[in-house]
Amino acid sequence: MALARIARNGFRRSGGAVGTTYASEKDALCEGAYAPHKCQSLIGDVGTPSGGLSYLSSIKTPPFSSYGTRGMKTTPQYQFGHAQRVIEESDSEHESAKYPTLEATKPGEKPRVVVLGSGWAACRFLKGLDTKLYDVVCISPRNHMVFTPLLASTCVGTLEFRSVAEPVSQIQTALAKDPNSYFFLASCTDVDTDKHEVYCETVDDGGLSSEPYHFKVAYDKLVIASGSEPLTFGIKGVKEHAFFLREVTHAQEIRKRLLLNLMLSENPGMSEEEKERLLHCVVIGGGPTGVEFSGELSDFIMRDVRQRYAHVKNYIRVTLIEANEILSSFDVGLREYATKHLTKCGVRLVRGIVKEVHPNKIVLSDGSDVPYGLLVWSTGVGPSEFVKSLNLPKSLGGRIGVNEWLQAPSVEDVFALGDCAGFLEQTGRPVLPALAQVAEREGKYLVELFNRIGKQNRGKAFAAKDVPLGDPFVYKHLGSMASVGRYKALVDLRQSKDGKGLSMAGFVSWFIWRSAYLTRVISWRNRVYVAVNWATTLVFGRDNSRI
Repeated sequence: MALARIARNGFRRSGGAVGTTYASEKDALCEGAYAPHKCQSLIGDVGTPSGGLSYLSSIKTPPFSSYGTRGMKTTPQYQFGHAQRVIEESDSEHESAKYPTLEATKPGEKPRVVVLGSGWAACRFLKGLDTKLYDVVCISPRNHMVFTPLLASTCVGTLEFRSVAEPVSQIQTALAKDPNSYFFLASCTDVDTDKHEVYCETVDDGGLSSEPYHFKVAYDKLVIASGSEPLTFGIKGVKEHAFFLREVTHAQEIRKRLLLNLMLSENPGMSEEEKERLLHCVVIGGGPTGVEFSGELSDFIMRDVRQRYAHVKNYIRVTLIEANEILSSFDVGLREYATKHLTKCGVRLVRGIVKEVHPNKIVLSDGSDVPYGLLVWSTGVGPSEFVKSLNLPKSLGGRIGVNEWLQAPSVEDVFALGDCAGFLEQTGRPVLPALAQVAEREGKYLVELFNRIGKQNRGKAFAAKDVPLGDPFVYKHLGSMASVGRYKALVDLRQSKDGKGLSMAGFVSWFIWRSAYLTRVISWRNRVYVAVNWATTLVFGRDNSRI
């Protein structure tokens, strides 16, 4: 009865008329609601004859079918403020009631596949998905894929940044053209596997009037390929003062800092000690990324800095710090070759463990201080906070646990691949390394599985329970490659660390390295970019403009 009085008073104050209707009040209250059954129960209570509110069926309400576009619905603005407030309070435990929603697909519509991420695994999956069978929604905080093997080259101007970035909408054109397929620039914050919904927060650099902006998307099949995050091992100061090398924005920041330090060191009045600190580039981590960046940096110093920054050419130096051996997954002979070559090119190799990172120096476990002007952190990757927060089984290392078909076995219609996924212990398989070729192969396998399911009309939610998924995923390592600078590279074609196979180093390996990656760049546009950039750098040197 209290609710009836509130609604009646709100109606009187609103000055609404009785008679002409667009929709019933029951429809108005339930439109866009998170829990429709609760809304129906509430209206049923206040709309009973004993409540004396039979006139609610003729109350005039605004036409909120116009809210949103192409299936996106928002919470309507009710004409009756008191009634709205009661509904919001009664449903306060479901804050997502206010979320705009891309609603679940209806009978007769194509099933919807939601892909979280735009890395190697996600983009290989998107590229091969048959959009005649599925609608696809990609949700990622970046709208492009990064060709990570060549990212280190962009830091010193060997390649331009656009050469290693491929827009997602060009990898899968349906995202830009099909009416029911979308790309959303957002980060996924939660997954409700029971309701088949993902909850998202938009990426915003201050352009939105209110932030953060949230929405939810219903799915028939969910593919989690959200990648990983750099491992910092909880070391104090790493996130605040070190640069990572995983995104184009990271490479841009490194390039700006490197060139800034070079130019600042030439200013009059700069002390010798400060020059040495500013021009000391420190790389933490002796894996392929750290070694390739060190090689590119030493090549940049030898070929370009000595010519264009003659006043400070004797101050700039590179130090690579690794706790064990560099390139530990490579053949012993190749590791020794890399060590000798980097040392010859002026890279100082230090074995040590970082204890703390300060704004201008790092402290090693033996108590020694290492001043720096540029610090690049490349010590491997681990699961992201988003992956850790998901209520899904985890594999060793904290990744999302999957079975032999890359499916999360405890829930329906959820698959995971790439750096964020790993085989569960009960499968008897090892967790695969976080490599681009692993992610790409998983994406290729899973998209073929999805296309088979779609052709059997089993793409809808809960429709593939008893469908045989075919052969399980099997990974076969194709080998590893790494550039060490000065037209030298390593090629290790062994299928495992202890296996046998071809291993080679030198100029021929460098030629193979470049040829292989040129063919692996996703689009012909980017292949042309890369080839032209390499030729331009060879003839004219690297560009040292700080833009």
